Amino acid sequence: MRQINRRAFLRGAAATAGATAALGGPFAGLVRLAAAGGPHPIFPGPKPSFKGLVDNIADERDGKVRLFVPEGFRYRSFHDTEDPVLLDDGTSLPGRHDGMGAFQGPNGNSILIRNHEVNGPGAIFGPLEDHTYDTAAQGGTTTVEVTPFGEVVNAYTSLNGTQMNCAGGPMPWGAWITCEETINGPDVRPDFTGASNVPLQQRHGFIFEVPVDGESSAQPITKAGRFAHEAVTFDPDEGVLYLTEDNFGFPSGFYRYLPPENPMAVGRLLDGGQLQMLAVEGMANADLARSQPEGAKYDVEWVDIDDPDPTFPFTPGVIAPTENNDAISYVGNQGRLLGAAKFSRLEGSAIHRGVVYFAATQGGGEPEASDGPIGNGYGNGRGQVWAYHTRTQQLELIFESPLPAPGQEPAFLDLPDNVTTSPRGTLILCEDSSGDNFLRGLSRDGNIWNVALNRLTSKAGAARFGEEFAGSTFSHNGRTLFVNIQASAGITFAIWGPWARIGV
Repeated sequence: MRQINRRAFLRGAAATAGATAALGGPFAGLVRLAAAGGPHPIFPGPKPSFKGLVDNIADERDGKVRLFVPEGFRYRSFHDTEDPVLLDDGTSLPGRHDGMGAFQGPNGNSILIRNHEVNGPGAIFGPLEDHTYDTAAQGGTTTVEVTPFGEVVNAYTSLNGTQMNCAGGPMPWGAWITCEETINGPDVRPDFTGASNVPLQQRHGFIFEVPVDGESSAQPITKAGRFAHEAVTFDPDEGVLYLTEDNFGFPSGFYRYLPPENPMAVGRLLDGGQLQMLAVEGMANADLARSQPEGAKYDVEWVDIDDPDPTFPFTPGVIAPTENNDAISYVGNQGRLLGAAKFSRLEGSAIHRGVVYFAATQGGGEPEASDGPIGNGYGNGRGQVWAYHTRTQQLELIFESPLPAPGQEPAFLDLPDNVTTSPRGTLILCEDSSGDNFLRGLSRDGNIWNVALNRLTSKAGAARFGEEFAGSTFSHNGRTLFVNIQASAGITFAIWGPWARIGV
């Protein structure tokens, strides 16, 4: 995800895409039925407006239609920053609502911890407190108590002074891990926005823990790496944290962090552990960003990253800051020198029963000609979903979106981003395309279908259909799905209904 609309680069790629790629594994046939516009294989309701969705269900906040959802579902929006929103601690709520985790709250409510992916130096949002990391950075998290029907009880700033808080992950000891998708700092030259990093007071590119019951200590977990972090998942059986990287113009890696003590035992994530990067056994620098064979499976190993949290040489007036392109690939290049695999833009991740699922947003096309920089994003496909089996240390491709015919919109899945799982194990995928953006359901037995469609418009009536879904997360009892629209005028939704009837 990016604060500026880099997806504009992808419109040309979609229009010139080559012949349709083969759809592998158990998804052939079933996927085509769900996407072709015929009867939905699970949902038996009335004739759909958008392949299983209906177009006249209004937002319970004000009666305006903002989403298309299945028949029998309802939703309410909240924290709509098209108008100013003031939180209980006096914070003027920023936009760019992104990754989000839901935790059990009092009275059947949920506690949401929500990222705000704001980049560039500037004034912090919210009060200057112990939860402030860098007084010259504009990102962070807000914590919100909300009813199952999207009614806000209270909200406050829980971390500020960070940058580009993209995704993250909920932790079973009662915390949210938020990720900075950047390596900005005073020791790094400007990134894609062109804004100087000199005003920054701290190095960025880390993960931070935000407890459910309070505010963050604003201390980064530096040994988990300084790179373009996207999402994290935690395996409580192993005590291991898995991390994805969205290095937009270069190959990305899949990592794991081995903390010095199991967080389940000490109640928090400790710094000082070991960062490792995934490699495929017997295949040095395996190109997993390219289209994969049907049913692709790989045995993997892990290589150590010796310098996970670099401070780049910089002396004002003597040594210039490091080029952004060199800095953002520094950690990943260490792994690739040892044979680590190359992915396309790894974004959302989730874990269910010992399997870590993660999305490669532009994976599945022809191989790139070089390791970058690639101006329209590394990877020539429309998306892959991978599964890492933690017990067997095997990597499996479970979905690869076929490339559309020239001039056509993708019919199955278009640039998957954030990922969550329902209590039943169904994946919910957030799309991040420049056209229609859907929430998609992906079942373990190989079926994909529509869960919701963005039909947001501005107060002036302009369509905002190209704004991405982000931060999908289920309430503790699985009855409500919370999800954001990530935009300068961010907004959050609560969606509820007969999930089992649509296979979720």
